[in-house]
Parts: sequence; C-alpha cells; structure tokens
Amino acid sequence: MSCTGIGYFADGPWAYEAFRLLVSDKTVKISFVCGRYNANDKTLKTLAEEYGIDYLEHKNINSPEFLELISSYQCDLFVSMSFNQIFKDKIINLPRLKTINCHAGKLPYYRGRNILNWVLINDETEYGITVHYVDEGVDTGDIILQRTYQITDDSTYRILLKQAYTECAKILYDSIKLLQEGNVKPVKQSTIHPVGTYFTRRIEGDELLDWKQSSREIFNFVRAICKPGPKARAWLKSSEMKINKVEMVNDSIQYKCIPGAVVGITGNAILVKTMDSIIRVVEYDFDDDIRIGDRFV
Repeated sequence: MSCTGIGYFADGPWAYEAFRLLVSDKTVKISFVCGRYNANDKTLKTLAEEYGIDYLEHKNINSPEFLELISSYQCDLFVSMSFNQIFKDKIINLPRLKTINCHAGKLPYYRGRNILNWVLINDETEYGITVHYVDEGVDTGDIILQRTYQITDDSTYRILLKQAYTECAKILYDSIKLLQEGNVKPVKQSTIHPVGTYFTRRIEGDELLDWKQSSREIFNFVRAICKPGPKARAWLKSSEMKINKVEMVNDSIQYKCIPGAVVGITGNAILVKTMDSIIRVVEYDFDDDIRIGDRFV
C-alpha cells in the first residue's frame, strides 16, 4: 500500500490520540498540521515538531494564499478533528480523497456544537461518533463510518468526554484505513432522516438551573455540564452556588412547597424541592450558611 499524505486540521485533546495513531502507521504521512488560529495549542504544536511536521495556522483557510501554500504539500486527504473553520468547495476538493471530519454526534440527528452536553440534557440512552465527508453544510456530508456508545445514569460529561477522546481517534483511524483500501460505502444522511437535527453552541448563562423542571430533568442538566464543564449555577440568599452533582431521591413524602425550597439537610447534602419531587444536591461550592426553608431563585 502506498503512503497516504494527510493534511491534519485539528485542535485540543480531541486531536492528540488520533495524531499518535496516524504517525505510528507507516502507510500514513501527516504532511502538515494546521491548528486553530490563535488557539495557542502548545501540545499539538510540540507533537508536530517532535515528528518534523510543519505546523501551520491561518485566520482564513479558504483564502487564495493559504490554498496555494497547502497545495504544495500534494496531500491525498484532508482531515478535520475539532477544527473551527468552515471548509469551502475549493479546499474540500483539493486532495485526491477529498476532506473528512470526525464529529462526536450521531448524524444526522446531532449536528452542531457541544453534543456531549446535549445528549445528557436530552436524556439519551446512547450517543454516536461519526466520520463523514465534508461538504459546504454543517455536519451534512455523506457518512463514512458511525459507532454508538451507551449512556447510563452513571454517565456524566466528564465520563463521555474521556471516552470520546479515545473513540474519536479510533474511528477516525479506521475510516482512513477504509479510504486507503477503497472500501468506503458512503451513506447519505438524507436516507437516515430527511432533515436531521442541529444543536447550537452553549454559551455563558446557559448553565443557570431551573428548579421548576422535574427532578429527572435537573439530574440530567447537572451531569451534562459538570466538571470539566462550567457546572450548573443557582442563586440562594443573593449568592451564587455552583453545583457539580445531584442525586435522584426515592421519597414517598409529598412536599407541598415552591420549587427551589430547601426541605432538608443531611450532612453536607441539601434536599431541594423540584417541580415533581425532591433532589439531593451533593457536590457544590457555596460560602454562606444554608437552612431548611431557604429558597433558591
């Protein structure tokens, strides 16, 4: 098998393990690494330098000057792993094998951003990782390979993120091997669902907890944005509490009070009324005293 030249557009921990798999394969040559512009990804840059690979950055990868630069590498394939610029037609079709992307979502249902947060918020029982051809849409290209992974009540953002870092690397590597062997059978996303779904990037302020939701919804929300996410936020006595973990409670007592009311304290754990029952807050940051009868807003 001849050596496949790859241009690697990448960023962060998502990119490191895949990089190591690729450089260990003698049938693959990473011709250049292009990091996110001004991201200062020292780890990725150091990996490139360690293997004598050119490290590039550019504020517009679709510009004529950047296209001219990367054309000189004569790559067979461009690979995107957690890259943040949109690829246009000219750069997509520059390599012989086109351009592919690894997306931590079960396409076409979970296009967009912050998918590992959203699948937990939405109480999904599985999430997917998809490698697909890049087109000019957002996560809309034909699917090369897709795998799914179980979500249980023990799953948190931290757990899914750690798993996805490893599994993204594996599925990306396996997809490149399929391309090398000419064994890709692309699947059009429209054959799975004519429209699909798209999720927007989560921004500052989205972490505010709503006690008028059900206990299950609050449980999912908190585990979806726990560390290393921003953690859920709530206000008590005009002070902000950061909540990293809550637990569901099996309690037959009917609490007839306003959602957000503190109805019990056991050690460091706080029992809080929700819309349909109560929930136990077990990991949090808060500097003030808490008493039964206090109310979150």
